[in-house]
Amino acid sequence: MKRSAPKYAALTATFFASVSLAATAQARPMTPEDVAKIESLGAMAVSPDGSRVAFTTASLPDVSEGEKDGTTKQVLKVATGPDAARAYLPEDISPRSVSFSPDGRMIGFIWAKKDKKRAVWGVPVDGGTYTKLAAIKDANVSSYKWSDDGQTIYVLASAEEDKQRKTQSKAGFNARVYEEEFKPARMFAAKAPASIGGDIDKEPREIALPGFVSGFDIAPGGAFGVVQTAPTPLVDDSLTSMRVNIIDLGTGNVRAVVETPGKIGDVEISPDGKQLSLIAGVDMNDPAATTLHLVDTATGKYRALNAGAAEAAVDAEFMANGMLGAVIHKGASSFLRMYDANGTQLNEIAAEGLAVSGIQAGGTRVVVRASSAKHPSELFGVSLSGDFTRWTSHNPWLADISFGKQSIVTYTARDGQEVEGVLIEPVGGAPRGGAPTIMNVHGGPEAHESNGWQTAYSKPGQVAAGQGYAVFLPNYRGSTGYGTAFSKQHQGNYTDPEFNDVVDAKRALVAKGIADPDRTGITGGSYGGYASAWGATAHSAEYAASVMFVGISNQISKFGTGDIPYEMYNVHSRKWPWDDWQAMLEVSPIFHVDKAETPILIMHGDSDTRVDPGQSFELYRSIKIRKPDTPVRFVLFPGEGHGNRRAGSRYDYNLRMMEWFDTYLKTGDRKAKMPEARPTLAEGAKGAKPPKDDDKEE
Repeated sequence: MKRSAPKYAALTATFFASVSLAATAQARPMTPEDVAKIESLGAMAVSPDGSRVAFTTASLPDVSEGEKDGTTKQVLKVATGPDAARAYLPEDISPRSVSFSPDGRMIGFIWAKKDKKRAVWGVPVDGGTYTKLAAIKDANVSSYKWSDDGQTIYVLASAEEDKQRKTQSKAGFNARVYEEEFKPARMFAAKAPASIGGDIDKEPREIALPGFVSGFDIAPGGAFGVVQTAPTPLVDDSLTSMRVNIIDLGTGNVRAVVETPGKIGDVEISPDGKQLSLIAGVDMNDPAATTLHLVDTATGKYRALNAGAAEAAVDAEFMANGMLGAVIHKGASSFLRMYDANGTQLNEIAAEGLAVSGIQAGGTRVVVRASSAKHPSELFGVSLSGDFTRWTSHNPWLADISFGKQSIVTYTARDGQEVEGVLIEPVGGAPRGGAPTIMNVHGGPEAHESNGWQTAYSKPGQVAAGQGYAVFLPNYRGSTGYGTAFSKQHQGNYTDPEFNDVVDAKRALVAKGIADPDRTGITGGSYGGYASAWGATAHSAEYAASVMFVGISNQISKFGTGDIPYEMYNVHSRKWPWDDWQAMLEVSPIFHVDKAETPILIMHGDSDTRVDPGQSFELYRSIKIRKPDTPVRFVLFPGEGHGNRRAGSRYDYNLRMMEWFDTYLKTGDRKAKMPEARPTLAEGAKGAKPPKDDDKEE
């Protein structure tokens, strides 16, 4: 897909560097149309000798310029150094799961040809057309791994087709039994084609699997496989009952089980096959997998390397020499840490000005995925001395943007707890008396905000800063990045201290002269949507406007309509609704609708299984009936789940969010007339102008 240049006049990076005064004169604020065309780094893989890095550029169709609506598309590129990359596949191929063959001559990827099942494909590094490497009849491949000699490709594929169901469905008997008709994925060992373009293995060998497998890896020499299993494919089981199994690839027998009690994150196999690196939770009530472990593959015994530290391990990767590199987040700051094969920490590098989210290695080459306050994720090479060198440069038009200053801010909550967050100031700074301010609350709450790129379709970020707003992203209690103890502080007591931390952030920003106390708003999705609903009801006196996305309004009905009841019990409520019906009701925004004076825009995907759309219906209807003078609007996105995937839905969301804040927050007028029901699209977007007479339907 071709990326259209922004409609605004652009200056080259060279011109900006040499004529800074002219650059300042040409600077412009960021817009929702800019957000619609952002590109970022997707997958990345390093060749075995470290000479090349394969990566994908991820973007959505630019619907603001009339491109056809769709979801994320990726373009495969290969880089040999900074600003030295070229595309490898036709534009109509969107690859995933990119990796190099063991000899480095082929780049593998998963792709589905039109009207076909997903299969493993490859493209020669030295040039040539792409070719199919492995496929499973009537099944989609979800992941794959090469054997270290390159002669076998192991694949994880969907269950065998249910022919009876297909026949019944065609006859109209297409009902499904909820949470019962599960079929496990299957694993196969396929012989790799003998030559480029050669025939694929028509009868790959199936390997027995223990339970429902969601991911796997192959040990050097094919001595064993590592599979991640759960009792069922339910999301709740993936969060509460996932285990790492070490299996014999010949028989499928389990050699050892890593009996970690909590969540499972990244798993990697050491070059000698003797150890695993494992990022996992420390107990069943640990909200997130943030502790780095080493595992003995012979016994399954594990030991933590950073237990109890006020930090989060985000990703890890073994080097060819057996060293282990790990991305560590300490609050909003990122670090790259190195361990020797015994788990002894060797050194730690601060990623100054970068938010690092992933690491890959090959040969002596180490690369990371990282963003900054002024650019989305890019590919960086890391030297032995700890220097980060940027290899890719997506979105060159960002050089035209005037950015609000971004920094890490620490404040003291009402009970003395230190809390941190990321502040984006208005372009040009806050005026006397403070700026209209948006509290952008992350979901989870087992997540955290880093001091990197903070603008997205549901995150006002620099778009708001360019329109005179300040934006604050608090890492309130329950957040990761500050240690397990901090992330557990909210458990068993919904809304306090977590949402009080957000109010205390507002007060701290008012004291600093950043925020206007009468023009502070709140937004967020999922748990951040819960915070936004709470802000518009129980904390209505604090917020002049609210935008709630896929949020919770009733903790009692949430239990029966969501797909993670055990997760909610283990790491959030620590009690069931029937243990105390009244207490669960009182931490529900619908209980506090009598206080709802805050104009609230409610948005939800109509196919959300995590937080049922009924949560938004309940809050909307309660406000409509009990507080008829409070502005409230409810927007449903067809086909979208727990977050919008399609370009049109994202652009629409961003426009509505900013229109709502401009109407109620910037003005401070809680009784202002609601924006038009349809958002104002850019001139280039389809549907921006009324159809011509000859285009109208009869």
